[in-house]
Amino acid sequence: MTCSADTALLRLLRKRGHSPGVERAVASFSKLGEHGALWLALSVAGAGLSRDDRRREFTHAAVTVAASFVANQGVKLLVRRRRPHLPDLPPLTHTMSDRSYPSAHATTSAAGARALSPLLPPAPLYAVAGALALSRPYLGVHYPSDTVAGAVLGVAVAELRR
Repeated sequence: MTCSADTALLRLLRKRGHSPGVERAVASFSKLGEHGALWLALSVAGAGLSRDDRRREFTHAAVTVAASFVANQGVKLLVRRRRPHLPDLPPLTHTMSDRSYPSAHATTSAAGARALSPLLPPAPLYAVAGALALSRPYLGVHYPSDTVAGAVLGVAVAELRR
């Protein structure tokens, strides 16, 4: 069940700042967040390129991202919220399931940014995490509340794994 404010904000995000080129760019960018791929890649690269004392921290970040994805999927199975359906504004990208809550992109991005922020400059990490989370309602595949809930879940998993 969604509230009217959630749907209204989704409509706003689906109508503002759209052009074919921007939509293609956002859809391509959003693919970086599939299953936490960007965050896992950063963690694995960091582990491979780091001194021995930092390797363990990067590995810990990768496990945190993976754990956040597993937690996200568990919540999705319990909640079973369907993805948005706005007949006049169809989704701009394909999804692997019809479950919307919470956003896995937001969950893994928040967990990845939080877990990697002691190791890499935090400002760009959080900027990319926020952009990946916002890409999902922009593309019409999540309600804004899905992304907020996903971000909260991601931060919670990262904090529990500290």
